[in-house]
Amino acid sequence: MDMNQYLAMFIDESNDHLQSLNEKMLELENNPTDLGIVQVIFRSAHTLKGMAATMGFEDLAALTHQMENVLDLVRNEKLTMQEFIFDTLFKGLDALESMVQDITQGGEGKADVTSIVESLQAIVRGDIPGDGVAATANTTAVPVAVIMNDKGIELDEFQRSVIEQSLSAGHQALYMEVSIREDCQLKAVRAYMVFDLLERYGDVIKSEPSTQDIEQDKFERSFSLYYVTQKDAAELEPMITSISEIESVKVTLLDARSLQEMITSKEPQSIAAPAVETLAPAAPVATAVKTETAAPAAKATATKAPAPAPSRTIRVDIDRLDVLMNLFSELLIDRVRLEQLASEVKVPALTDTVEHMGRVSSDLQNIVLKLRMVPVDTVFNRFPRMVRDLAKSLDKKLELIITGAETELDRTVIDEIGDPLVHLLRNSVDHGIESVAARVAAGKDEVGTVKLSAFHSGNHVFIEIEDDGNGIDRDVVLRKALKNGVVSPEVASSMKDEEVYQLLFAPGFSTAEVISDISGRGVGLDVVKSKITSLGGHVTVSSELGKGTKFSVQLPLTLSIISAMLIRVGSEKYAIPLTSIVETGIIKAKQVRDLHGSQLIPYRDTHIPLVSLSRVFEVPDFDEREEEETEIVVIRKGDKLAAIAVENFIGQNEIVLKSLGSYLPDTMGISGATILGDGQVALILDPNAFIK
Repeated sequence: MDMNQYLAMFIDESNDHLQSLNEKMLELENNPTDLGIVQVIFRSAHTLKGMAATMGFEDLAALTHQMENVLDLVRNEKLTMQEFIFDTLFKGLDALESMVQDITQGGEGKADVTSIVESLQAIVRGDIPGDGVAATANTTAVPVAVIMNDKGIELDEFQRSVIEQSLSAGHQALYMEVSIREDCQLKAVRAYMVFDLLERYGDVIKSEPSTQDIEQDKFERSFSLYYVTQKDAAELEPMITSISEIESVKVTLLDARSLQEMITSKEPQSIAAPAVETLAPAAPVATAVKTETAAPAAKATATKAPAPAPSRTIRVDIDRLDVLMNLFSELLIDRVRLEQLASEVKVPALTDTVEHMGRVSSDLQNIVLKLRMVPVDTVFNRFPRMVRDLAKSLDKKLELIITGAETELDRTVIDEIGDPLVHLLRNSVDHGIESVAARVAAGKDEVGTVKLSAFHSGNHVFIEIEDDGNGIDRDVVLRKALKNGVVSPEVASSMKDEEVYQLLFAPGFSTAEVISDISGRGVGLDVVKSKITSLGGHVTVSSELGKGTKFSVQLPLTLSIISAMLIRVGSEKYAIPLTSIVETGIIKAKQVRDLHGSQLIPYRDTHIPLVSLSRVFEVPDFDEREEEETEIVVIRKGDKLAAIAVENFIGQNEIVLKSLGSYLPDTMGISGATILGDGQVALILDPNAFIK
């Protein structure tokens, strides 16, 4: 059978497993005695190994198997995690990611991982660098009782004790013999499906042939295994036989007596086994990660992790979602037109039908929109590992705090925003956060803080990266800019701080004195700006010397459909996204105050700016200054507020967002246009442009 048809699924699921492994390894690094996390890591690695072996990527499967050996010792409490083990496992994950990337690009997923494998094997033997005396110096021949049944499966003393403890805890111990149909073409796949099913409800203690041989298709038509579970044996048997091409399954329920009877009449053999020392727990790493909804740490017990729920998702090509969105956009325009016609002709049957169609299409619209929206945590979740590695390489201590990871963005933007954020985070860690000595000398906490946050505002998403480092020295930036000829002395003398900071995005500009793998190569922030600009967004910088720096990235949601308030100013109609509106109201002319050429109005316990659309867009036939009372819309951008003066409100509506194209690019205050039910065109306001 051609396995290429499964390649895309393999790549997607492998990337998911690798991301999960990175996240759980970071959790374990902060809680190295939590065996619950180890169980989750082991299961994910085991699944990845099985997938790779089934697809024929032997190098990937072999490396994962070596990592699995280390994790197996940890979960069985024969080995305690420490810094060298974490570093080696992280290197293994990096190698696996490179292999999957090679497969994605059409390669065979091969890589030279000899040094990593040797380190993993040394860990299994007990040779841990930095422990003074290698553990192998204490290796002795340890008697291990061998239990063998009439089928030839052997259980060592530890495996037997696991079964005995499970029995005493009220769990069931089973011996299973599974046969696969003779005409099955993918025996390893069917066997993997059996193991995957069993591991949802319990633990496989031992199999014959070994799981590695089964995954590599090195077995006949049957295999047997010992299994402990809380599930009733009578329920498991039909579940296994329901798997395609499984011919039969024989389940034997074990008890303490039957287990004892499996000991052969021969004397227990003594097998020379390395005594793996229990090493000191890992020291807390310098990098911590916090999120808005951090789960409480699990107790350091050997309790089994909950079985993962069956997947209820499917993967859909983004192009198909684009087609669906475009078709629904046209449907929405026709719906609005029908609603207007029904209100004009006033035929009850037509009105009822149109109202029902409106309700159904609204539900359909919500589903279509949600299909395209993806939480930004799909991008954010790879940053903790990256920041952890950067902090170690730079010998810095820092804490990464992530908020707003549930904020949703359109999938097309999610796919593109990752690399720019990587550059900005690396810049904050390298240039922003000072060394431990420098922070202590400046009277700061030795642990620096980098905050990564996301939030909605209007028809945009803002992603901010803020550090409490040294800040940007505008004089240093200006001297470098003058030296490189980026600006002239005349222009430099009149530049504001914000304009100086924007020089950091000039092509080839860098203030780094030393070239390293992290910075100083003349690339980075210019790439950030060009990519964000190509997505229809922009990036700003604010900084205070000695206090820190904040990069703020504004991105469009790029949705085709939004909820908006339609307003009228003179002869023109405009749409304001509802997500930016705080409230509407009326302001009296005598309440408006003029201050340095700007207008302010009282709002609750403060004053906020009043923006006149008629003057900004030079709309004829209306001037709010001639009105005794003016209707206003209060809008928000982050924690900043402003009011927009309008003539009157038309009402709330669902509108289709259309780009202005290349003919009217970068029009201040306008993010697009929409076609109304009467065929007229209304401009869609960008509220963020009115708040400075």
